[in-house]
Amino acid sequence: MNKQSKIVVTGFKGQLGFDCVRRLKERGYKNVLGIDIQDLDITDEAAVNAFFDKEKPEVLMHNAAWTAVDKAEENPELVYKVNALGVKYLAEACKKHDSKMVYISTDYVFSGEGERFYEVDDEKSGLSVYGKTKGQGEDFVKEYLSKYFIVRISWVFGLNGKNFVKTMLSLADQGVKEVSIVNDQIGSVTYTYDLAALLIDMIESDKYGTYHATNEGIESWAEVASYVFKAAHKDVVVKPISSEEFMKLHPGIAKRPLNSRLSKKSLDLAGFSRLPDWKDAINRYLKELEN
Repeated sequence: MNKQSKIVVTGFKGQLGFDCVRRLKERGYKNVLGIDIQDLDITDEAAVNAFFDKEKPEVLMHNAAWTAVDKAEENPELVYKVNALGVKYLAEACKKHDSKMVYISTDYVFSGEGERFYEVDDEKSGLSVYGKTKGQGEDFVKEYLSKYFIVRISWVFGLNGKNFVKTMLSLADQGVKEVSIVNDQIGSVTYTYDLAALLIDMIESDKYGTYHATNEGIESWAEVASYVFKAAHKDVVVKPISSEEFMKLHPGIAKRPLNSRLSKKSLDLAGFSRLPDWKDAINRYLKELEN
């Protein structure tokens, strides 16, 4: 890899795609192309092939996905096209052009039972359409490629787009004084600015495989909310509730995994640095939002 290598980043308008392009440019890469749905419909096989024939990327960082978890339940066929079939077309094109592929996956590929940390090769049994289709996308990447990085993440927040942290700040700004947040879903947040740096470390290597990457530390959503309000000096009380209670208040939402603990053993074995502590990440993110 040199600084002239052609790198294509999908999902450029999203949180991670935006930060991947930003970080690549910070590292001195000159030939970076950020694209979104209006630039390429990944569910159109002919369009994918034509795009690759024209751009000939050395690396594809594929961040784009159907991520609206609840709406996915109403549109399973469309979500399969985006999260699985589209990934198949991209993987086949990467194989044809000998491109490295980064595929961003999710903690939702697991059932979320128990309290142990999920290892990268644990059985996948997603609870939702979103989780199942992201797992199918992983399978296509493995089927067609050897030069791949499958990176599972969870609880994402970044500058460009909607996320939990922004929602909490917005509620505080609206004058809300108490919020009910689930305290039995346990996992880790992922700051896209931190993650993007790790992904670039990966593409600069040939340490292919499946990884878990989140900011360090384990917390509940209620703990995340409490910390955000405290760090942002917002006077909001967090009322912890169970997922069962939350689902009664919001009928029709997709089931979330209770256990999103992801083992970082594969990162350690490959010699990649873990991401910073989650509280440190939120502090830096809040500063960035202010600026």
